[in-house]
Amino acid sequence: MQILKKIIRFLADPRLKGIDVDSDELVKVHRQIMIEKPMMNEVFKGFYDQCMDFDNQYFTGTGQRIEIGAGVSFFKDVYPEIISTDIKEAENLDRVLNAQDMDLEDNSVRAFYGLNCFHHFPQPRTFFKELERSLHSGGGCVLIEPYYGPVAAKMYKNLFDTEIFEINQKEWESDSGFMNGANQALSYMVFVRDRLQFEKEFRGLEIVEIKVMNNYMRYLISGGLNFRSLLPSFLSPIIRFKEFLFRPLNRFLGLHYAIVIRKK
Repeated sequence: MQILKKIIRFLADPRLKGIDVDSDELVKVHRQIMIEKPMMNEVFKGFYDQCMDFDNQYFTGTGQRIEIGAGVSFFKDVYPEIISTDIKEAENLDRVLNAQDMDLEDNSVRAFYGLNCFHHFPQPRTFFKELERSLHSGGGCVLIEPYYGPVAAKMYKNLFDTEIFEINQKEWESDSGFMNGANQALSYMVFVRDRLQFEKEFRGLEIVEIKVMNNYMRYLISGGLNFRSLLPSFLSPIIRFKEFLFRPLNRFLGLHYAIVIRKK
């Protein structure tokens, strides 16, 4: 375990050393890292495409399409109709929006998309109530979150000093704030471990699909937003082909998964 932590510290992008995860400086550095990594951009575009595929497959009705917790996302660059939001202002975003207290009209949204943001919500029940209120009937929400498979669970437990991965945490709620202390296993707790409880409490919502994403090799090799790249980006087609070959092992090797929620 100590060896793994040493490797993770060695691979950490030096530009992030000493930066407060709640600071505006983190957003600036992450934006620069995003620009520099074509392989990681390809991974994120795959996330955006999957969100839109789920939208077209499962959601109906009219209304806005909103990305929550966008950070340095370029979702809007790929799909211009998206309204990009986060809890803090940033030059690449359309507006500020707190996902737990949304300044949106009732039944006004067709779809929400959230990439790696749900586990940062200290009050997830409040978020679900906001979904029930603001979504148009037949609309929904796509969340892409850290997966809970054996490889993912081992990695996420050691990846960040500012976040945890604890599947046995009893309560969904926390007093951790939005960044420091977030539990990356929150989506597992709510949608897998306590799925019956979720369905009982939020009868206006239904989980229509849970899918493990097939991009873990490129995500790891690109280093994501926080670590150095392990291989040059021009090797991406070869790595993508290997991901295709290993698809039957996704549930063991995957690092992210999608949860699709629809308003009844």
